[in-house]
Amino acid sequence: MCGSSTRLRRIKESSFMKKHIVIIGGGITGVTSAYALAQQGLQVTLIEKNRYPGMETSYANGGQLSASNAEVWTHPSTIVKGLKWMLKSDAPLLMNPAPTWHKLSWMAEFVAAIPKYKDNTIATAQLAIESREHHFAWAKAEGIDFDHKREGILHIYRDKKGFDHAGEVSKLLAQGGLPRRAVTPDEMKAIEPTLQGQYYGGYFTESDSTGDIHKFTFGLAKACERLGVKILTEHQVLNVASNGQTATVQVQHQGQTETLSFDSIVICAGVHGRKLAEQLGDRLNIYPVKGYSITVGLNDAASQAAAPQVSLLDDETKLVTSRLGTDRFRVAGTAEFNGIDLDIRADRIKPLVNWVNQCFPGVDTRRVEPWAGLRPMMPNMLPRVGAGKKANVFYNTGHGHLGWTLSAITAHQLAGHVMAAMQDNVRSFMTPAAV
Repeated sequence: MCGSSTRLRRIKESSFMKKHIVIIGGGITGVTSAYALAQQGLQVTLIEKNRYPGMETSYANGGQLSASNAEVWTHPSTIVKGLKWMLKSDAPLLMNPAPTWHKLSWMAEFVAAIPKYKDNTIATAQLAIESREHHFAWAKAEGIDFDHKREGILHIYRDKKGFDHAGEVSKLLAQGGLPRRAVTPDEMKAIEPTLQGQYYGGYFTESDSTGDIHKFTFGLAKACERLGVKILTEHQVLNVASNGQTATVQVQHQGQTETLSFDSIVICAGVHGRKLAEQLGDRLNIYPVKGYSITVGLNDAASQAAAPQVSLLDDETKLVTSRLGTDRFRVAGTAEFNGIDLDIRADRIKPLVNWVNQCFPGVDTRRVEPWAGLRPMMPNMLPRVGAGKKANVFYNTGHGHLGWTLSAITAHQLAGHVMAAMQDNVRSFMTPAAV
């Protein structure tokens, strides 16, 4: 009996080790997925179209690892604000009114998800809390320096209405396991002395943190390579296909086109995942929601002293901040529904610069680096993690505004789905003779 069990275990282990999985997309979700799968002893190839991992949406986001920002957007007030701001070019949320079938179908599902607002907010908070432990452990194990600051996140409110809504959100976050406390304007000043302006109050989450997402993604990609992951950069994916047993990926590299074969495929391609999913027979209703950021160079001692150390979230303007090392200050936010469009608009960047000038007037904003990225957002605001219709197709995508915050736990979940599918596959091929 013992010999049979040992033989069965060896057959299973051999089957797993032979399995070759391809991941499409080298952003934060693709790299964390590669790391989690490689830790399971699987053979992993990661395909990325840019020269380096983490060069698109994972390049210059707000820098927050923020469980306190777990509130999903599927709230009636979002619809009201969207309609009010539709014709205001510098609004925090901007919707291009030109209709497309994709946009209309996404909005219809967004509205349909409003009744699940509370449940989805609680679920997101739970995921964010679980995810941070993986982030911290991976960074420590691999020696990744990503300008990590564990100073908490302060949410700021200028009026009673916003503050009261935050109180209701805090109740949901508490149900998800996240404590955060209300603070007075005087307490806000003590938490972040550089913040200027008049405020009604705030909420402070000590357990949240910040860092440079690009540094983290690039550092974890190097760790993946040390674990044996093969990373194919500057490879443009043209087509994908699967028959349930074999997955093929047609790529173009340096003008040459070839088709690669794998046992399984994982889609982590952000806003480009929708078309790839269609090729694999799945519906993935991701919409690209553009966000902007500026990175302010703190080039003198006065600016460094005047910039905040504690991360902020201004709910009225929908802006977040992070202090990245000594000489960089990141401000990011806004949401623009305009399809796959990476144009950096001056009228969208200007409000970010103005916000810095108003809230931190001692910071010199002459040197500002603008950026735009496309958040891959599902209508219900929850990421799509798990299997597709084909037995060897998997997804880890659609994280929206919490891509970095949720990426580690969804990678862990993905690994569970993949290993379970492989175990089922091994069992289906086992015969009494083999056992």
